[in-house]
Amino acid sequence: MEAVVFDMDGVLFDTEILCMKSWMAIAKQWGMGGMEEVFPKCIGLNANDSRRIVMEAYGEDFDYPVFREQTARWFREYIRENGLPVKPGVRELLEWLECSGYSLGLASSTRSETVHGHLEQSGLGGYFRVVVTGDMVEHSKPRPDIYLLACRRLGTEPEKAYAIEDSPNGIRSAHRAGMCPLMVPDMIAPDEEMRRLSHRIFPDLTCVLEYLRQEA
Repeated sequence: MEAVVFDMDGVLFDTEILCMKSWMAIAKQWGMGGMEEVFPKCIGLNANDSRRIVMEAYGEDFDYPVFREQTARWFREYIRENGLPVKPGVRELLEWLECSGYSLGLASSTRSETVHGHLEQSGLGGYFRVVVTGDMVEHSKPRPDIYLLACRRLGTEPEKAYAIEDSPNGIRSAHRAGMCPLMVPDMIAPDEEMRRLSHRIFPDLTCVLEYLRQEA
């Protein structure tokens, strides 16, 4: 193996839960029911695919752009007041991978401005040779496009790359791309499908580091 491609939300940063809280908060303000069922379906998806799921749930008259604008504002205000929560073990894993000669990439369904802002704020941007974001592909996860693009830009074959993911949609995407998916579940517990598609499932990134050290 010569490369590792990371997801961002729920893997590098503990932001998936914050995104859910922002959606729930605005949904409550708008008097919308059922968001606790709709949001999980959007985890790992880019804006285009998330919009499709939300519109299917709430109808074609639903003002999705304004809804997302308000959820994004809620999210930014929280980060500004409380800081960006970095997942335990992230820096140690990235440092070891870099020192061990792996090519590192990031493949996030989140839009470019947010991804690069998080990387700059956390100081992690320098680790990644390639950053691919959700607005760089028409359809993101669970389709393989975003991971295939990341591998192509890294100059590596997908079968020679690990993908580190937290969500079912991300694992499906990496598996379909022909990569070696390592799952570190965040908000959604792995089911039988995830156990079948994942090469390994770990409780946290520290365990991922221990595993990769053994495999080196």
